[in-house]
Amino acid sequence: MLPAMSDRADQPGKRRTPVRRIVVKIGSAVIAPNGALDPAAVRRIAEDVGQTLAGDGTRRVVIVSSGAVASGFRVLDLERPPKDIVRKQAAAAVGQPRLMSAWAEAFGNTPVAQVLLTAEDIDDRARFLNARRTLEALLEAGVVPIINENDSVSYAEIKLGDNDHLSSLVASLVDADLLVILSAVGGVWATSAAGKQEEIVPEVRSLAEGLKLVRAEASAVGTGGMETKVRAAWRAAGLGIEVVIASGAEARAVERLVGGEAIGTWFPAADAPAARAARKKWIGFSARVSGSIVVDDGALRAITMRGASLLPSGLTDVRGKFDAGDLVEIVDSAGAAIARGLSGYASEDLARIKGRKTGEILGILGFCYAEEAVHRDDLVVLNREPAGGAGR
Repeated sequence: MLPAMSDRADQPGKRRTPVRRIVVKIGSAVIAPNGALDPAAVRRIAEDVGQTLAGDGTRRVVIVSSGAVASGFRVLDLERPPKDIVRKQAAAAVGQPRLMSAWAEAFGNTPVAQVLLTAEDIDDRARFLNARRTLEALLEAGVVPIINENDSVSYAEIKLGDNDHLSSLVASLVDADLLVILSAVGGVWATSAAGKQEEIVPEVRSLAEGLKLVRAEASAVGTGGMETKVRAAWRAAGLGIEVVIASGAEARAVERLVGGEAIGTWFPAADAPAARAARKKWIGFSARVSGSIVVDDGALRAITMRGASLLPSGLTDVRGKFDAGDLVEIVDSAGAAIARGLSGYASEDLARIKGRKTGEILGILGFCYAEEAVHRDDLVVLNREPAGGAGR
């Protein structure tokens, strides 16, 4: 048997921090078997998530929910999920509001929010930051985001066609500790030489190992298969996120997994500091900057000595033209580079709010993406000894 999560701390790659953020991905075959949305299945999972949230009050959950196409195609008088793109888009457009209505009703007094994403929202840095800020605001407010691919308008996403990949991206987007992929089966199954499934594999420690165990077919109403789940799980695990593939029919699966019970197939997380270090290395040394931000002495000390974020109040000048999410250099008054980071705002917007307090951003710009000009998670200090000496 696989040891419980709470007992795995001595194993290589084990996450050593408490579970505070969880992404739960639910497949179409779990909540819309045979192409009909199952309100009872939605309620069961909502109750499970509700119990998980009620734990110690510090947990937050994001749901990545398939089921829009499966919930809508029968309304179009189709007997089975459509193959062509246009009818898939139409089915998604019909099914998505039905899906969200079911989730809202199932969660009752716990507010939910619909968030529709595509790969482009993750690939484009500015849209990535906007999505992250929106999700952060929802989670801070105690709202459960219900995320789905924007199937009704996105050709590429329907053609690729799985929320498993999206769930791994969302887990990274919200800095999740745990990704739970709920499937129609209980995990990754070992298969005998005769092709017969024998038992669930409790742990997968390499992508090659996982792919040897799976077949490529999807369920009747889903668009992914176990292969897509294994690939998504390994992608998220490589980012320092623990992943479990488990049965969507399992009672209280999420609550039990968060509590440390061994269910399904576990993908151990890569060392989180190492995963972050690779990203920091890219920010600090590997990428070209698009412009620069000049900071005052107070901001310089806050960044270099306290590891703080850069606030607009510490800006004295903005040089070059860049967009939100672009890599910029942070320099002192003498022009010496002290740090690099991903700008939270475009250059023209930073120029308008430089030297101003965070509370003034909304009034000046008409919007407020974030309080920080550069968040500390997106910032790398190049020289901890400020130019001009430590007495500055």
